[in-house]
Amino acid sequence: MRNRTRHGVRRVVNIPVIGSAVIALWVLLPLYWMVATSFKTLGNVSASPPQYFPIPASTSSYNAAFNDGFGGFLANSVVVAACSTALVLALGTFAGYALARLPLRGKYPIMVSLLMISVFPTIAVVPSLYIAMRVIGWLNTYQALILPYTAFNLPFAIWILRNYFLGISRSMEESARVDGAGSLRTIVQVIVPQVTPGLFTAGVFTFTACWTEFLMALSFDFEKKTIPVGIASFGAQFTVPYGAYFAASVIAVAPIAALVLIFRRAVVSGLTAGAVKG
Repeated sequence: MRNRTRHGVRRVVNIPVIGSAVIALWVLLPLYWMVATSFKTLGNVSASPPQYFPIPASTSSYNAAFNDGFGGFLANSVVVAACSTALVLALGTFAGYALARLPLRGKYPIMVSLLMISVFPTIAVVPSLYIAMRVIGWLNTYQALILPYTAFNLPFAIWILRNYFLGISRSMEESARVDGAGSLRTIVQVIVPQVTPGLFTAGVFTFTACWTEFLMALSFDFEKKTIPVGIASFGAQFTVPYGAYFAASVIAVAPIAALVLIFRRAVVSGLTAGAVKG
């Protein structure tokens, strides 16, 4: 878009750039406020009028969060999210390969079933899962979260990886078999390296879903609390530790932000490729 100044010189107004800047500012302002508040002193967290900059800066909110047991919540989340993601990628790789390559009967019903599972509301199965976990003695254990998280995130990984496997030429597999490679070796050494963007996409989304899940973590683990449940347990009846909330939230968001920034190209390419293949 062009407009004319009073001197008659045309000036270009780049509306998409301005719009992008406004959206970025709208998104980044809450993140800035969260980080800035986490470094304020305990007295300045709820100051009126609010302080826009953490001056003087303090780590007292972080100390308060870790004094309330945040270190244990962080360790529990790392174990649960990492194990669930590893299981989803391992199972999703072989399942996606089978649905893309092998002459299986009933592929369409299987894919429809996976799609239904991926959109099924979690709250609908929590009561029955709770009873099952109590009967087998898995309440307050890591596997009480790892196995359900794996089951709920596996369909998405299978869909993404299946589409990637469909886009790989069969000549590579045939060449590997001619050279004497078995089926397992062909998949691991020849096929899997070709679907790396899909693995990154499925891995980042699975880790994020496990890292932020609240309902099952609240229902199945009363002792091994993950980060969302742990943050919700901060404070007492008549106190609200806003500083600890913000500090814990910054630490909780940091791994997800790092994963997205580091693997952003692989995630974007994985999503776009999964949308057009198959």
